[in-house]
Amino acid sequence: QHKDAYQAILDGVKGGAKEKRLAAQFIPKFFKHFPELADSAINAQLDLCEDEDVSIRRQAIKELPQFATGDNLPRVADILTQLLQSDDSAEFNLVNNALLSIFKMDAKGTLGGLFSQILQGEDIVRERAIKFLSTKLKTLPEDVMTKEVEEFILTESKKVLEDVTGEEFVLFMKILSGLKSLQTVSGRQQLVELVAEQADLEQTFNPSDPDCVDRLLQCTRQAVPLFSKNVHSTKFVTYFCEHVLPNLSSLTTPVEGLDIQLEVLKLLAEMSSFCGDMEKLESNLKKLFDKLLEYMPLPPEEAENGENAGNEEPKLQFSYVECLLYSFHQLGRKLPDFLTTKLDAEKLKDFKIRLQYFARGLQVYIRQLRLALQGKTGEALKTEEAMVALKITNNINVLIKDLFHIPPSYKSTVTLSWKPVQKADASQKRTSEDTTSSSPPKKASAGPKRDARQIYNPPSGKYSSNLGSFSYEQRGGFRGGRGRGWGGRGNRSRGRIY
Repeated sequence: QHKDAYQAILDGVKGGAKEKRLAAQFIPKFFKHFPELADSAINAQLDLCEDEDVSIRRQAIKELPQFATGDNLPRVADILTQLLQSDDSAEFNLVNNALLSIFKMDAKGTLGGLFSQILQGEDIVRERAIKFLSTKLKTLPEDVMTKEVEEFILTESKKVLEDVTGEEFVLFMKILSGLKSLQTVSGRQQLVELVAEQADLEQTFNPSDPDCVDRLLQCTRQAVPLFSKNVHSTKFVTYFCEHVLPNLSSLTTPVEGLDIQLEVLKLLAEMSSFCGDMEKLESNLKKLFDKLLEYMPLPPEEAENGENAGNEEPKLQFSYVECLLYSFHQLGRKLPDFLTTKLDAEKLKDFKIRLQYFARGLQVYIRQLRLALQGKTGEALKTEEAMVALKITNNINVLIKDLFHIPPSYKSTVTLSWKPVQKADASQKRTSEDTTSSSPPKKASAGPKRDARQIYNPPSGKYSSNLGSFSYEQRGGFRGGRGRGWGGRGNRSRGRIY
């Protein structure tokens, strides 16, 4: 007789609003007593979850976790994941809370439902399920997020990463890098390998394809925070030196207003600090050196009357030179005799003339910057564009001094201008004192005594678009959705599949 009574409750979902409200409460309440009617009960509750009356829907969703017992849990998780597509904020919050509550009952079962929808569900469901994971996993306690659960997340994430958009990739890296089991050196190494695979470093680089360029940059931005003295950036640095630097001037990007060349050089500079043993070090150092020369002009020739023969002074692009000099300085440590034994005497002489000219122009600009900063205090000073420019020029100053040593030295330590300043120890304090020096390197003073102001016209407005904080966040991403940016996702199932 009880079975008949329960069946009558199930049939209530076909009645009026009052019957449906009662059914929404009583179907879950007595669910565990009638295992033989489990399928019918779940289906009846699902009908209520899709009712036109929002209050009935909310009541039905709120009670769904009561059905999450034993083998039913993955199915309930799958259903709740699909319900994430709701545009009603109260309903959406109920779904989130219900998912979190069954997570605490069985994390792996719940993840199974979520990943099932990420791999096979509607685009809107996939998107919201990924966002749910990226925001909620970090809030779960350790007794829920066990090592076994984290391994399951990694395994399932690898399946998803076989076909993702740029934005999805960024979210998955956020999810994975937050897992406790991947905080170790070997864990970080695993993540770097995942990123390298996603960047497809084996493919031929096409600088004229905006998606190809943007994919590489997106992936590299995700890899940079993972590099350390134990997790090397060698594979990425090698790829940048061999394939990207030679094509720097022809790079294209779908992101409007982005200085793509400077972006690439900043990433290379950050990675160069953590480069391990490189197979073709001399060859790649030569490519870096050649690119540096492009941004370090020779002094303009003088006419007989002492005036400049040319119409205008070469532009000194400090932002680019900071990145290239820093990268060269970092990799040069691994082959300290590169400048003295791997270059012929003429090339070395040419390089020193370029360094000397750049150093002289640098001093003029540093003096002008200091004048511009006089009287600035507190927050105004921190946000002042000229302050960032001063960091760049001081960094270049220190690096040029090192290269003017005989033999060239690679001992100085500088903090890249867009990075937060690290607390320095005594030896680093000496280095930072050097950076404030207003005198050019001693060797740079050799040559005819000319007023640096006559040979150098400081750039105006050069820093307005190039300087400021460097962000790894998604900037526009890959064009289009899945199927255009990082590959198509094949046929997708549609409609209710629970």
